[in-house]
Amino acid sequence: MDRLGTIGGKPPRESDGINRFIIRTLHIDLPLLVGLVMLATIGLVTLYSASNHEMSIVNRQIFFMLIGFAGMFIFAQIPPHTLRFWAPWLFSIGIIMLIAVFFFGSVGKGAQRWLDLGFVRFQPSESMKIGLPMMLAWFLAEAQLPPSAKQLLISAVLIALPAGLIVIQPDLGTSLLIGSTGVIVLLLAGISWLLIGSFILLAAISAPLLWYLLHDYQRQRILTFLNPENDPLGSGYHIIQSKIAIGSGGLYGKGWLNGSQSHLEFLPERTTDFIFAVFSEEFGFIGIILLMSLYMFIVVRGLYIAAQAQDTFSRLLSGSLILTFFVYIFVNTGMVMGLLPVVGLPLPLLSLGGTSLVTLMAGFGIIMSVHTHRKLYST
Repeated sequence: MDRLGTIGGKPPRESDGINRFIIRTLHIDLPLLVGLVMLATIGLVTLYSASNHEMSIVNRQIFFMLIGFAGMFIFAQIPPHTLRFWAPWLFSIGIIMLIAVFFFGSVGKGAQRWLDLGFVRFQPSESMKIGLPMMLAWFLAEAQLPPSAKQLLISAVLIALPAGLIVIQPDLGTSLLIGSTGVIVLLLAGISWLLIGSFILLAAISAPLLWYLLHDYQRQRILTFLNPENDPLGSGYHIIQSKIAIGSGGLYGKGWLNGSQSHLEFLPERTTDFIFAVFSEEFGFIGIILLMSLYMFIVVRGLYIAAQAQDTFSRLLSGSLILTFFVYIFVNTGMVMGLLPVVGLPLPLLSLGGTSLVTLMAGFGIIMSVHTHRKLYST
């Protein structure tokens, strides 16, 4: 040690002290936070244009973003072992709320999905985006991985219970997403590719039966996906107008606030499910590449944190949460481009949101907690 009190003659940099303070005191992962703030800023800029300069909508999004980032900070302070202790309780509360929807839920847009407590109205299904992966990670944390047949059967029941309660609300899109979070946990737990292939084959064989179990509007969405031009002024209108908006953006886009499809109100749901089409028209292919690069930076950072986790629970939970974030991006952009059926999933931090935005940010808080509460060893 030299006269400066340092090892190897290298004085500590001021930035190192700031980083330690952020990580050990605030429990915030700075690269992930910067990526999320940049994405939120892009979202507000796009939403301002998509809403035709309606500040009340932008202010509403800012309000929920502030709540979301506050929730992220709160969850980042909770050590993973505490989350692990509360996992079965949170899952059980979520199931109770989903059951309560059938007795006390309020109806909107033809579906009974919300609980109204007077001072707040929310969708209990959103809680399962965190509750289900927490429960599965808790269940598999002490198991010898890959999981046995018995453990897989129990896991399948845990996945089917919330997914089934949500699909009969009806909310097929959210149900599929909830189910995918559970499947992601099992994939991270190391189930064999033979078993994965068997499930895919079983799903293909069951497709004709599942078709008859779908609601009429759900069947129509699939038919529209296969041939949207068959009903250009009806069920195919959304996808056709979305493709026009994306294609008209060209390489550099028409410029911010200059998107004709959105401002002339050809594009439906432009502040929610189809906001990616608004962004594409105004910022073009270059803008899409930059946006996707930012999304992938966040995903890769989250996967790095999951890979560095020091216990099975933390690894399965953080890995499933960041991959669920990727599923959001993949499904929404694929849907808007006509590559996937319309299922009504928002684009993270760009689409106008409430409960879903807060839930998403809480998940990032958990990911940060996994990273910043690691036990660090030095030689």
